[in-house]
Amino acid sequence: MKKIIKRIYFIYAFVVLLGFVIIGQIIYLQFFAEITVTDADISFRQEEIEANRGSILARDSRPLSTSVPYYQIRMDCVVPDKQLLTQEIDQLAKELSNFFKDKSAAAYKNQILKARKEGKRYMAIGNRLVDYSEMIEIKQFPVFKYGSLKGGIITEQKNRRNNPYGRLAYRTIGFINSNGVGAGLEASFNHDLQGIPGRQTVQKVLGGEWIPVISEKSLQPHDGYDVLTTLDIDIQEAAENALKEQLSLSEEIEGATAIVMEVKTGAIRAIANMKKGKGGSFDESYNYAIGHATEPGSTFKLATLVALLEDGYVTLDSKIDAGDGKWRYSSASYSDVGKGLGEITVKEAFQKSSNVAFAKLAVEHYANNEKRFVDRIMNMKITEKFNLEIKGAAGTVIYTPGDAMWSGVSLPSMAIGYATMLTPLHTLTFYNAIANNGKMMKPYFVENIQKNGEVYKKLGPQEISGSICSKKTVELVKAALRGVVEEGTGKIIQDNRYSISGKTGTARIAFDGKYIDAQGYRRHQATFAGFFPSENPKYSAIVVLYSSKTRGNFYGGSWSAPVFKKIADKIYANSPDWNSPLDVKITDSLGTPPLLAGRGSEIKNSLTYLPNGSSVKIKESDWVVKDSTKSKLVATTIENGIIPDVRDMGLKDALYILENMGYRVTFSGKGKVTSQYPQPGTSLTRNQLVEIKLKEIYETE
Repeated sequence: MKKIIKRIYFIYAFVVLLGFVIIGQIIYLQFFAEITVTDADISFRQEEIEANRGSILARDSRPLSTSVPYYQIRMDCVVPDKQLLTQEIDQLAKELSNFFKDKSAAAYKNQILKARKEGKRYMAIGNRLVDYSEMIEIKQFPVFKYGSLKGGIITEQKNRRNNPYGRLAYRTIGFINSNGVGAGLEASFNHDLQGIPGRQTVQKVLGGEWIPVISEKSLQPHDGYDVLTTLDIDIQEAAENALKEQLSLSEEIEGATAIVMEVKTGAIRAIANMKKGKGGSFDESYNYAIGHATEPGSTFKLATLVALLEDGYVTLDSKIDAGDGKWRYSSASYSDVGKGLGEITVKEAFQKSSNVAFAKLAVEHYANNEKRFVDRIMNMKITEKFNLEIKGAAGTVIYTPGDAMWSGVSLPSMAIGYATMLTPLHTLTFYNAIANNGKMMKPYFVENIQKNGEVYKKLGPQEISGSICSKKTVELVKAALRGVVEEGTGKIIQDNRYSISGKTGTARIAFDGKYIDAQGYRRHQATFAGFFPSENPKYSAIVVLYSSKTRGNFYGGSWSAPVFKKIADKIYANSPDWNSPLDVKITDSLGTPPLLAGRGSEIKNSLTYLPNGSSVKIKESDWVVKDSTKSKLVATTIENGIIPDVRDMGLKDALYILENMGYRVTFSGKGKVTSQYPQPGTSLTRNQLVEIKLKEIYETE
């Protein structure tokens, strides 16, 4: 008995002593010990949550560039219980191998079992990100089908930029690379588009992976704003298609541009740029329209004609002797195409684009006061700095008497479009001012910056000059421009259905310091600039083609004017009655407008800003569609391999669903989706074509 008591006392004393040791160690660590913590020992940190980048939209809100979600698949290898993993891991490994095709089923099995043994809770699966439909498919794999709490599957959304219309207006839309460097509207409006990232606490787990700490509150990101551009998709397509057709006719063309501007506002409705690549194909890889300044050639004769008329030196009926088509002044020679024109009127000289006549007119009236001519040109704002929304605009040049580059032949050379440098956009803006009765508007690409349809910042039209010349001069030069198409070098595009006014231009491009090399090769620039319809101009446009070195000729009338005509024809076909007012019925109802199908949470959020919107009940399901009576919205599910019902949705939502399911989509019209083929509920494999048609919401179906 005594031995037992002694043992109890011994054990008691040992426990008490051990307690004192532990307490002492705690006191030491708390108050006396020096502990050094390295970065490797830190198990928590703050990490950014990516904001959804805003979209770049066409003038009718169709997306030109938008962010599409992709997903990183990960696995918490500790979550699945032993029995489940034993039963289904072979089939899971086989499915993963067949899907990603990056390693064998055995390799996937070994990877998962090894990660489980090491306690990895955030292991990456696969060799790439997957789209929405692929993610849904993977979630049905063995083990994963039990969800994140039992199957261990983890999906992380990562956004990628997508251009639904491919390379359409690509150089204008632009891009941002992984280093934050870019071009076009993506770069210029990056601050607005990128939004404000959020922050979350992440924890370092076995294997060195960092995972979000669910128990910690996170700061949610603020999504970026959308940029509503002035671009009209239909006109843009017409411009690009017309350019491509013309470029296919010659292997000697190395680049081209076409711009369409709305006369009254200066809004750019289309801007196409084509540059030949190494393989001979053309692509939107260089912005000729704003970044390429050259000697404009005969399109500049319009400015010379305005100066002569404004200063009262000539009328359109004044006579000038163009002689035999050749004229020498000082050290320079000037010539016309074909036989000499003899004595002709100023209007005829303009219509036939006589270099001799216009060089002579400049010398005759301005040789004793060259600065007067240059000042008159500058007063027309032809070299104005536009401060465009897109970076990379080339500088313009107008030389002045006294400059180092001014010479004895600068005056007559400038009069016919040489000894000066302009971009195609500058030339078009000048022609647009004539079409706009002398009022010059700044060319612009962006209407506003918005979010969920609510305008945050409005840009829009800006006036550069109320009048670049007198109204009388405007009317006279309009008549001269119309004459070019009726009887002059632009006669090839005369059309009895509607009237076009404009001017052809052909210029040699200097290379290696000269216009022609020892082998007789030259480079040309063929241009047509003008507006339509002549009586009440709605649009102005310019087309410029640039040749490579050639012994042939490229004239504006035969090469650029046909492109201009194809673009104008397309616009005319969509607007057969230029002067017809829109027949719009306006109501005073303050009721809730018709609702489109789409993402339930976004519809519910939008309704809060509308009268009586709170009275409409919408479930915040992922997607909602119209029921069979079309009277209300009901929740729906997206099934992999089954065509969903996208009718009554807007284009953005319809494209989002269908393209994320792996389908190719074509569409026509605008507004809401009214029909689709194949029909909803049809089984369809990935990469198949789905056609959808849209109509205006208030249009009779």
